[in-house]
Amino acid sequence: MTKPKKVVLGVTGSIAAYKAADIIRRLHEKGFSVSVVMTREAEHFITPLTLSTLAGEKVCRDTFDSYDDAWKMPHIALAQEADILLIAPATAAIIGKMAYGIADNLLTCLALATKAPILIAPAMNTQMYQNPLVQDNRARLEKQGVRFISSVKGKLACGVVGEGHIADVDIIVKAVADAVK
Repeated sequence: MTKPKKVVLGVTGSIAAYKAADIIRRLHEKGFSVSVVMTREAEHFITPLTLSTLAGEKVCRDTFDSYDDAWKMPHIALAQEADILLIAPATAAIIGKMAYGIADNLLTCLALATKAPILIAPAMNTQMYQNPLVQDNRARLEKQGVRFISSVKGKLACGVVGEGHIADVDIIVKAVADAVK
């Protein structure tokens, strides 16, 4: 029996964080195992308990948490185990930090430590998404081989209809499946 491919799902502080629950469910349906890393900001939108229950394992939240029963640094252990790192939703902050190698939380440390492909599904306000700084950071990451699942036009939490809405869960899951073939 082959071991399922491991998706490490990074969840950041966006209202779209609730979609992480569906992403986990759909990835499991496709035969992937999922480990979740949350930023502290993400916890304002969805609880670690929800994502842990769906993933079937402890959610990692802090660089200094123990990854499992044995002491393993989560940013190294997860980086080595990942077949792919998916960040969905990804805020402007996480994109900017990654673009400049700022490793000040578990997710950014993991992103620097992994050799696995990285997929990013941005979600943010239209003005933020279209800001030249965010687009420059995206381009910088793409030059390094990071792939993006483009945001779509839709109704945003602020009431505006515009670009910056996270891609549909089916599109995200398909992108993961295609990336680890």
